[in-house]
Amino acid sequence: MRKSTVAVVGRPNVGKSTIFNRLVGERISIVEDTPGVTRDRIYAEAEWLNTNFNIIDTGGIELGDEPLLVQMRAQAEVAINESDVIIFMVNGREGITGADEEVAKLLYKSNKPVVLAVNKVDNPDMRDQIYEFYSLGFGEPFPISGTHGLGLGDMLDEVVHHFPELAIPDEEDDTIRFSLIGRPNVGKSSLVNTILGEERVIVSEMEGTTRDAIDTSFSKDDRDYVIIDTAGMRKRGKVYETLEKYSVMRALKAIERSDVVLVVLDAETGIIEQDKKIAGYAHDAGRAIVIVVNKWDAIDRDEKTMKEFEDKVRQQFQFLDYAPIVYLSAKTKKRIHTLVPNILQASENHTKRVQSSILNEVIMDALAMKPVPSLKGKKLRIFYATQVAVAPPTFVVFVNNPDLLHFSYERFLENRIREAFGFEGTPIKIYARQRK
Repeated sequence: MRKSTVAVVGRPNVGKSTIFNRLVGERISIVEDTPGVTRDRIYAEAEWLNTNFNIIDTGGIELGDEPLLVQMRAQAEVAINESDVIIFMVNGREGITGADEEVAKLLYKSNKPVVLAVNKVDNPDMRDQIYEFYSLGFGEPFPISGTHGLGLGDMLDEVVHHFPELAIPDEEDDTIRFSLIGRPNVGKSSLVNTILGEERVIVSEMEGTTRDAIDTSFSKDDRDYVIIDTAGMRKRGKVYETLEKYSVMRALKAIERSDVVLVVLDAETGIIEQDKKIAGYAHDAGRAIVIVVNKWDAIDRDEKTMKEFEDKVRQQFQFLDYAPIVYLSAKTKKRIHTLVPNILQASENHTKRVQSSILNEVIMDALAMKPVPSLKGKKLRIFYATQVAVAPPTFVVFVNNPDLLHFSYERFLENRIREAFGFEGTPIKIYARQRK
């Protein structure tokens, strides 16, 4: 069944992210006292009374001509358009403000069901303060407390009551989920927008503009994808704000939720140590990886430039020798067509299985090509191998003594397996087990 979608909207600093986190059961949204912290739409799944639904947390709707405020308002409007039901949050302690009335005007135009939630009503004595909110024109206000979790059940009963009847059956989920990681200002959000063909993520020249991970679905060539844009990860010494720490944690969680991770580099500034640390997160998580060199249009190039840059990448990222490298420009869209095919190939290799009989032929040929050297007077004997898992492809080699499998010979076996079966774009793991 297609899930209904709920958008949580309201002016800044009324507690939307706190409520969002309570509804989804984890700290997905950033909670900070600074108005305007939640700048992009973020999505998650929630459940109430055995009903699953999607929920969108939005940046606060705020009047003003500043570019970021204008974009925040535009993002909230998109979330409103995508939702089936809207939770309109106001602050019970402050009463109705002019900004609340402006948000209400936006919601009138949506023609969507609106549930009015009066937040920060932390004790029964404050309930008399909610009646003024009837004047907003959305019916009965629901007093809630995000801090203490009060009143959420009644509010959710009303939300679920407005869900439309949906009878679209789910198909088998073969969606490819991929995230973009990289240090700030390498062009991740611009790349998201170029892939999607629409302005779904705020783009700004300010480092760290994207502070939340945003999941967005799209289809290409009859395949479904979910793209996860993550906040740029800073050096540990530069993580000053609490919200930046949440952003780094969220980026790591985004990697865990991904099938494929795009490690985005900046062709202008080149490779720095932080790029390798960021890529290491994805490698350690066992995710398929594509290296994306963005801003390729911004450098002077000749027929040798690409090869020279590739040599630098391979030297600096020796642990990612399996990852394809894609050169493109999100700004000019040059070579953007090369990206999705590489994502698809990496995903397919990440879940590839090989028959044990063919695998063992490759292992036996490798042993004949390069016999196992002795280690401390003892010789390793390899009996057989089998693949035990995918994502990433994982192999177990049964031997007489696992301690005798030197990492250099394990690397040799990995190279032979890659030569035989491909596996471009994905790490593979090899474990030695003693045959019983």
